[in-house]
Amino acid sequence: MNWLDKLERKFGRFAIKGLSRYIVFLMAFTYCLIYFLDVSGTYIFKLMLIPDLVLDGEVWRLITFIFIPPTTNLLWVVFALMFYYFIGTTLEREWGSFKFNVYYFTGVLGTIIAAFAFGGFGTSFYLNLTIFLAFARLYPNYEIQLYLVLPIKVKYLAWVDWFYLLYAILTQPVPVKITVIASIVNYLIFFGPEMIAYMRNRSVVYQNRSRFRVIHAPKTAKHKCTVCGATEMDDSKLEFRYCIDCEGDHEYCMEHLNTHEHVREG
Repeated sequence: MNWLDKLERKFGRFAIKGLSRYIVFLMAFTYCLIYFLDVSGTYIFKLMLIPDLVLDGEVWRLITFIFIPPTTNLLWVVFALMFYYFIGTTLEREWGSFKFNVYYFTGVLGTIIAAFAFGGFGTSFYLNLTIFLAFARLYPNYEIQLYLVLPIKVKYLAWVDWFYLLYAILTQPVPVKITVIASIVNYLIFFGPEMIAYMRNRSVVYQNRSRFRVIHAPKTAKHKCTVCGATEMDDSKLEFRYCIDCEGDHEYCMEHLNTHEHVREG
């Protein structure tokens, strides 16, 4: 992506290094507040992205919603945060800090715009899902232990997630549809051109193979003598005629046209 490389040369020094580390740490800190202090749910409500309250002056909600932990279950939140940290740092090593920052904050910006444009509230659920989808795109054969027992490649989990996103787009209310679409804008920006190029190459390969099959398809004879079996492939100068006295369609070379025994059905 040339445009992204140009941006990195100009603004790369402003990138937050180790971004996923900070996000996971703040998610863990938020979970501790909720678990030990937030009996009534006041803290988590204060962090949610609610456009009306942002317009009333609670501007911190524009960023704090990404720190809300993905689950309230103590066991699962530990594994979820460890996994988010792993895939986030892996993507940052693959792309560099600047590109990972662009990927993540593009998703954040899309979520915010969708929340303000279509109402409801913003959530980081779909945003975090796009981080996993990017990881699965780059490392499709990486295996994880599902439920700590079943080894499975991340590309299969990614297909399940894509199906879930498509289902949400088709069945959920308009605000949710837009939120889902907005949250995957970052994925489309980074991988869309590659996907389009792949589809075009597949189309070209298919067309070339079709032409090859037509050009190299085995030739079959159009004419064949009923008596001797000779065809135009044996001799291009041979001529063939149908006999009007034979019952059915029987073709003969000129040598046997007048000397053959006429065919009678039955």
